[in-house]
Amino acid sequence: MPFADQAEIGGFAVGEEPSAEQLAQRYRSLVEHTPDAICVHESGTIVYVNPAMVRLLGARSADHLLGLSITIFVHPDSVGAMLDRIDKLTAEGSASPPADMDLLRVDGRVVPVQTVSVLTVWQGEPAYQVVVHDLTAQRVAEASAQRAEAYFTTVVSQLQEGVLVVDRRGRLEAINPAGERILGIDDAGPVLGRRFDDLPLTMIDSDGRPLPPGEHPMAHTLATGEAVTNFIFGVERVDGHRVWVSCSCRLLNPDSPDSSGVSSFADITEYRASKRQLEFQATHDALTGLANRSLILSQLSSALADDGGTLVTTVLFIDLDGFKAINDTLGHAIGDTVLRIVAQRLQQALRSEDLVGRLGGDEFLVLLAGHPQRADLPALVERLRVTMAEPIIASGHRLEVSASVGITELGPHEHRTPEAVLHDADLAMYRDKPAAHRELGLGQNRRSNNTHAS
Repeated sequence: MPFADQAEIGGFAVGEEPSAEQLAQRYRSLVEHTPDAICVHESGTIVYVNPAMVRLLGARSADHLLGLSITIFVHPDSVGAMLDRIDKLTAEGSASPPADMDLLRVDGRVVPVQTVSVLTVWQGEPAYQVVVHDLTAQRVAEASAQRAEAYFTTVVSQLQEGVLVVDRRGRLEAINPAGERILGIDDAGPVLGRRFDDLPLTMIDSDGRPLPPGEHPMAHTLATGEAVTNFIFGVERVDGHRVWVSCSCRLLNPDSPDSSGVSSFADITEYRASKRQLEFQATHDALTGLANRSLILSQLSSALADDGGTLVTTVLFIDLDGFKAINDTLGHAIGDTVLRIVAQRLQQALRSEDLVGRLGGDEFLVLLAGHPQRADLPALVERLRVTMAEPIIASGHRLEVSASVGITELGPHEHRTPEAVLHDADLAMYRDKPAAHRELGLGQNRRSNNTHAS
């Protein structure tokens, strides 16, 4: 086979047996060019160093190291352990396990290394060959990682936002102080290692119902790898307080199928309460707490769009008789007291599903839900009148208030606008008002087929 005869592997022709000298030369070449430092010491005296060892120890050349004691270049704290390791090497070719130690350079600088010692023969005498791997870069990287971890741990611990980490099995791996405070578990004993759904708290949805653990965003993130943001839910804590949180979840390492999940969450209890308060203020009368004109028109619009449904079928327009005289003679403070008491009495006399609102001044509107019988309306109106006519004591004054009530009913396929319905109810109320309280000229040509006075 001519090709086989001419081929060479590692400098030797195929089929050619290398001589002992050739093998030694090959080994010597590998040792000289390996990036790891190698030295040989006999009875503790250095008899060989490769170029990498010269560079590691910061020597000018190998000649400056040969003949010196190996312990000169070993940190005193590492000498004892090194001697113990090599003492255990009793058979030629046996090697010590890898061990970390510190070497001392010629300039006195400490170099962290990992070494393996092998019992060998050097020029016919027992010796130890030591392979030395420089750990400086690794230690720098580890120290940098430790500093970064300490830095971010400090940052996370100071956050006002809660942060927790959950492993793939749903067990809590870490939680920062803000997370413990928000969830109310800082005094609940050890929680690390416990399943997330076994924490001493109850999660609820936006309607106040228990939130199944499987519907928590962390469960979704761990199951699918998808991030979830701004998920709002409530927490009923062991101390009896209920807090609302806005939560976001994602995987710590999206590229790893075994990644834990991290959740950040903020306490929005006060924000949620203030938002609801603002929403309430925008739709309710500041003096009486009743629905304001905006909410009344909105609810009436929904009822008209329902086209014969059961939302609202009857509208009552209520106006207090002679209220202006109370303001003019006794002052607005007493007038406000009268309005608040009238509002309370109206709410107490009607069902919870009926909407009671204040249009402004001494004008109130009632949206009756369902389908009350027309024959029952006079009795309802009379009951409201009697309720409002009960004496009111305000700042020592005994007052009796009467009211005029106008009624308009919503028919099937109603085409009126909310404003038109209010106008017709106003007309009906005017016709019900005692003559002494009617304004001159008001009411002429103000009629509606769907309105009638009680």
